[in-house]
Amino acid sequence: MISRVLAVPRNWSELTPTWMSVALGRTVTHARVTDVVDGTNSRAVVELGYAGPAGPARVFVKREGRLLNRLALTALGAREAEADLVRHGPVLPLEHPAFHAAATERRRLAAVVVMEDVTLRGGRPNSALTPLTVEQVAAGLGELARLHATFWDAPLPAFVRPWRLGPAWAPVARAGFVHALQKLRRSGLPLDLGAGEIERGFRGWARVAATGPQTLLHGDPHPGNTYTVGDTVGFYDWQLVRSGSWVHDVGYFLTSSLTVADRREHERALLAGYLDALGRRPADAWRLYRRTPVFGLGSWLQTWAAGTFQPRDVCLATIQRFAAAHRDARGD
Repeated sequence: MISRVLAVPRNWSELTPTWMSVALGRTVTHARVTDVVDGTNSRAVVELGYAGPAGPARVFVKREGRLLNRLALTALGAREAEADLVRHGPVLPLEHPAFHAAATERRRLAAVVVMEDVTLRGGRPNSALTPLTVEQVAAGLGELARLHATFWDAPLPAFVRPWRLGPAWAPVARAGFVHALQKLRRSGLPLDLGAGEIERGFRGWARVAATGPQTLLHGDPHPGNTYTVGDTVGFYDWQLVRSGSWVHDVGYFLTSSLTVADRREHERALLAGYLDALGRRPADAWRLYRRTPVFGLGSWLQTWAAGTFQPRDVCLATIQRFAAAHRDARGD
């Protein structure tokens, strides 16, 4: 547990040597903010110098994004989840960046997380635009299996929420799906699916994920939230950490990370490998796995409709993978 008292910065200029000294628990004499990127959140690399015992040469810092993005994350219960995980959460038994500090300020809907820059030990960020190999997905599933096995039906911290999308979400979600499908048609990439079907499947999957054995989930393990270091695939961006069924992470990661052809050829073997690593045989594993694509499809259609959370090409590549998997599952 990280207990240092840290103020949430209002802008990047407040990441001074004094602020970084509190965050890292050592005397920082130089702090330079570089590589600022705005997306769902705002994030940057901070280069550091020290007096006395040295620390990391640079760290990665995430803080709140624009107001619309903060409101969207608040509605999802995701605005403070990663910061809460850092401040109060359990040890995560899989490859992930080391966490240094975190803080929240609810009045401003603001949060900050300071973590390891994994590139310092050879980590290479992954992207949906370069699909992962079958071997990389197998490695990532092995990491997720370690996480899921450790917390299988175990007590979880109070801040970890289950998946819930109640009836109140229906009109909001359906409006987003209608808008997303219209945008796809205008882009020359129509889907042969209706907004109502997607909304029902999207909300229905949340109910499925909240049943059966529960464990700690990453919650959003698409390739853009992963990195490769050596032969291992790691996971960052834990703002959608949840409790739920193992199959949510497995289906979401596997489908979003592989080409459609690789997924069709290898998904059964990859699922079997995950279950071997998990050391358990959940009932109806294949049937549950085949129900997962509609949630990923719905999530990325909402992302596409919002227009500010992810780049256009990333959205389209990911939507196409989930749509193909959903069509395949409907044909079973």
